[in-house]
Amino acid sequence: PQIEVTFDIDANGILNVSATDKSTGKENKITITNDKGRLSKEEIERMVNDAEKYRQEDDEQRARVSAKNSLESYAFNTKSTVEDDKIKDKISEDDKKTIVEKCQEVISWLDQNQLASKEEFEHQQKELEKVCNPIITKL
Repeated sequence: PQIEVTFDIDANGILNVSATDKSTGKENKITITNDKGRLSKEEIERMVNDAEKYRQEDDEQRARVSAKNSLESYAFNTKSTVEDDKIKDKISEDDKKTIVEKCQEVISWLDQNQLASKEEFEHQQKELEKVCNPIITKL
């Protein structure tokens, strides 16, 4: 079927849409008005501007949470790795104790500093890696 669709917007922003089936001549119309409850152009622009304004804050928060999660994951995974029975023959008790204590220290720090900055989380991770990586590379 061939359908002719016509759109007409008047000066008040009212949209009239009509569709006519050319083979049968049947026609339907709908009118879409800018009723109350819809957002005005100004409100939409304000929302878009707010979204842009807060994008940087959102990105910074996302990066902070990512750094926190990375540190938390590294600390727990490293600690559980050296406590694993399969590893106990490959690592000295002193090295194991060093890693477990440092990981536990970082985990406690995390519990006390949930709202720390991205840089603080990254610093803690670098400090933890300085202690753990030389020992883990021996495994």
